[in-house]
This record gives sequence, C-alpha cells and structure tokens, in this order.
Amino acid sequence: MQPFSKKQVLVAGVILAVCIGIGVFAFVVLRQTPEPAPIEIVEQEVSWPQRELIGTSVQGRNITAYTYGEGNTHLTFIGGIHGGYEWNTVILAYMFLDYFEQNSEVIPENIAVSIIPNANPDGVYKIIGKEGRFGMADVPPGDASSGRFNANDVDLNRNFDCQWQPESMWRGDIVSAGTAPFSEPEARAIRDFVLEKEPDAVIFWHSQANAVYASQCKEDIFPETLDIMQAYATAANYQAVQEFDAYEITGPAEGWLAAIGIPALTVELQTHETIEWERNLAGIKALFDYYGKE
Repeated sequence: MQPFSKKQVLVAGVILAVCIGIGVFAFVVLRQTPEPAPIEIVEQEVSWPQRELIGTSVQGRNITAYTYGEGNTHLTFIGGIHGGYEWNTVILAYMFLDYFEQNSEVIPENIAVSIIPNANPDGVYKIIGKEGRFGMADVPPGDASSGRFNANDVDLNRNFDCQWQPESMWRGDIVSAGTAPFSEPEARAIRDFVLEKEPDAVIFWHSQANAVYASQCKEDIFPETLDIMQAYATAANYQAVQEFDAYEITGPAEGWLAAIGIPALTVELQTHETIEWERNLAGIKALFDYYGKE
C-alpha cells in the first residue's frame, strides 16, 4: 500500500473541516431555534339561533326553524299555519326570535327551543305581499280569509294524518284538506322536522278564540297535555279548553302530534289583529317552569 500524497492529505483535511463546520453550525442553529408552541384548541361559543331550512312552500318560499339552546328537552313553537289570515301569529313568533336572541338566559339549561315563525309563507304573501319579516304597518285593511290557505287552496291544518278526509270544515264552510295526508309541502316540512327532532311538546299559535286547546286523536288526552294546557292558559290568562267542539275538524296538525305520542297545544290569540306579547311570554315561561324541573 502506497502512502497518501500531500495533495490527497490536503483534500481529505479540507473535507473533514467542512463536515465538522457543518455539524457545528447545525448544532448551534438547532439550539437557538425555539421549539414550536403547543397548539391551543379554543372552543368557539355557539351562536344562537341555529337556523335550519326545513322545507319550501308550493311556490318555493322558505320554511325555516330557529333553535335556541341545546338541552335534552325540546319545545317547538309554530306560527302562521293559517298564513295571512292569522298574520298576527307570525309577528308574535318573530318577536320571540328577537327576545330569545337577546335574553337566552331565560331558557333553562335542560331545554332547547325551536320556533317556526311562518309555516304557510304563500298564504302570508297573498295578504301581505312581502316575503320574510313584516310589521303591522305592512298589513292591508280588509278581509284576509283568503290567506288562510296555501297556494293549492288547501287548509294546512286539515292536511295531517289524524282522521284525515279530503274535505273538512272551517266554521260552516267546506274546505280542501288536500289529496292525501301530507300531500302539501308545508305539512311535510312540519312532519319531517317533528320526526327528526322528536320534540317533547309542540305549541301552535292561532287566532281568534282567546283560549288554549289540548290535543288528541281518537285516544284520550295525555295527562301531560292537560298539565301544560293549564299552565300556559293560567299564566297567559286564556281559557283552558280540553276539546274543540264548535264543529268537526279532521286532519289537524296538533291531533297528528297526539297520534304519534307528542303533547301539543293550540294557543288562540284573542283577535286577528292583536299580538298579545306579554300574555304569551308568560305562557312560555310557565312551560319553562314545567319542563325546567325535569
């Protein structure tokens, strides 16, 4: 084996020096580079209400549910199923949207509240001529009874699966109840929402009987339904009525709810023009007291 030449020794020395230099540089840089800070996971606060499109009307207008809170007990309130004929129930429902958005602390922790302010937007539009929110100043004078029905001229509160018939009654008049239970998209929107969310109770705002009615469909009224009827009626100063008997009704929404085991109430405002905010706020708070104890 021949000895290395001076040139080879010099080259090897240079390479060794470069390697040592690189190692020292890397060591110094790595020591000076701070470790990355741990990732902090921040839970974002839920913004209420949670808005959900639950269906559309015959003419394609949105039917929307707004939910506040996330408790296991779920209460649902529905306005405007009789459209522009009962426009005051829609305004009342929207007022509750504003109230809960500003006063969410009044809802007990174990309760979630859903509001469907306008279950018949085509009927509302027929009278008001406006989509979305409106005020009392937007309501024209005159007879609003044609706005009771949807765009297919069906009474939606006769289109549910509780002793349904193709024709039903309103006052002394025969009205269309659709071609089958849930033939109307508005009724299907309520049905699908209820079946998905499984609320513990459902309250419909109507007008103008100045009373709170219990619900049933063939079977006896649930004791819980009687309890919440009395609680709401007493707090809101409405008459409590177990059964509507002025004339025969088939296919009502609240009756269908009773048929599937969900307590339901019909809250009838005193007139077609009054909102009765304080009365219904007291009624809702009475339900919070009732269900908040569970």
